[in-house]
Amino acid sequence: MVEFNYTDSNDIQIMSDGEPLVYNLGNIAWILTSTMLVCLMIPGVGFFYSGLLRRKNALSMIAMSMMVMAVASFEWFFWGFSLSFSEGASRFIGDLKHFGLMHVDMQVSMGGDKLPQLVYCIYQMMFAALTPVIACGAFADRARIGPMLIFVFCWCTIVYNPLACWTWNSNGWSYVMGGLDYAGGTPVHISSGTAALVISLYLGRRRGYGTAELAYRPHNATYVVLGTVFLWIGWFGFNGGSGIGANLRAAQAIMVTHIAACVGGLTWMLWDYRLERKWSIVGFCSGAISGLVAITPASGFVGTPSSLVFGVVGATVCNFATGLKGLLGYDDALDIFAAHAIGGITGNILTALFADNRVTSFDGTDVSDGDGSGWINHHYIQLGYQLADSCSGFGWSFVLTFILLFIIDHIPGCKFRSDERDEVIGMDISQVGEEAYAMPHYNHLEAHQPVELETLQHHEMEEKQNISVSNATSQQASFSEATPDIGLPSPPIVMPVQVPNSTA
Repeated sequence: MVEFNYTDSNDIQIMSDGEPLVYNLGNIAWILTSTMLVCLMIPGVGFFYSGLLRRKNALSMIAMSMMVMAVASFEWFFWGFSLSFSEGASRFIGDLKHFGLMHVDMQVSMGGDKLPQLVYCIYQMMFAALTPVIACGAFADRARIGPMLIFVFCWCTIVYNPLACWTWNSNGWSYVMGGLDYAGGTPVHISSGTAALVISLYLGRRRGYGTAELAYRPHNATYVVLGTVFLWIGWFGFNGGSGIGANLRAAQAIMVTHIAACVGGLTWMLWDYRLERKWSIVGFCSGAISGLVAITPASGFVGTPSSLVFGVVGATVCNFATGLKGLLGYDDALDIFAAHAIGGITGNILTALFADNRVTSFDGTDVSDGDGSGWINHHYIQLGYQLADSCSGFGWSFVLTFILLFIIDHIPGCKFRSDERDEVIGMDISQVGEEAYAMPHYNHLEAHQPVELETLQHHEMEEKQNISVSNATSQQASFSEATPDIGLPSPPIVMPVQVPNSTA
């Protein structure tokens, strides 16, 4: 039986090491609220990714986000929390004291003495679930779901849990060294972005890479905006809850999070405007995400004016980093490496420059020993700490992700890459068996039947021709409505050449 008492103010009081310890219900309520906000980010990633892809792959990304969340949450319950936050952890990884969440209830959490262990556990579970969802966007358009889910369980165990341990566990080497990572620059963003790069390299390019087939625009910009809204709101709990308390530092973290997102969105949009002379909402959303990623490790350490730098620099660096895939020849369909790995590294470095121990003290933290200090406080070695943390996180995720992909891919029946027929049909029908939109088109009726690849390719060509005819007809109609009848001939409609049916 768990023993505790209530104080006169209805807070929870327990005995810890022979001394009374009080858990403030306001802190518990805020962390539980933040847990729900972070959970909201998971479908947000799904909608964001879905909107950026083609229609035939839209549902698969939303489905992926939910399935990966389930697998990662189970792994966290099974042994993930124990490997990350057990009290007897080494400098690198924890033990199995809390296997299956044994003895996880009213004890003092590893996150601090403000919360019971159970509350901290469920909050951190959302981080553990979100991280692989970000990484698995790299499987878009070309991978089978079954092997991907096996990969997620293994990746959380071998990659994420050690990173979380050495970053946030008070025994971890980066924590002891003095690395500053308030909400997950390395465990969440650098690890997931780097994993996405390795997945892209390992799977190879999508069918049609380098041709007009992949020169598509996002199929649903509304989904992109919706996903961004979920992420933006959820990030308030992601960063604001990481201080493990309802206090001034949490408010400051939310303030800098919002400002960095706003400035990042405007910055990316202006970079795109210089090229296309259009105020792109997709560009704005991409910039907002970049600003949010950059501010994540610094959110509890920097003042509001500094957040402007995180937004501008984060969005600018991520914007130009999207060109790396063309330069290096890998096919990162959703630019996850540019937004998360590069954005996370940028945020870690900027944290060293702008961390201010005055902000660190907003929750009552004793900063007399230099805790939470950066170059603003003349603590110049902090840059070395941040670089060490960033490089180790990048290297760990890169090497272990590749090894996991290689091993799982060579297990019979667990090949990651889908066949060419499935890529032509789309992952919605070939993997999920359902579609995002119930509108008739060729693969709606025929994809469930055995079809030769040549037939599918012919149907694709017919669909493109029909689109051309439809566009030409609408142009004719628009011209007729806008032009008065003065006896002039109507402009001709250019009909595409009909290609004979190759299967006839």
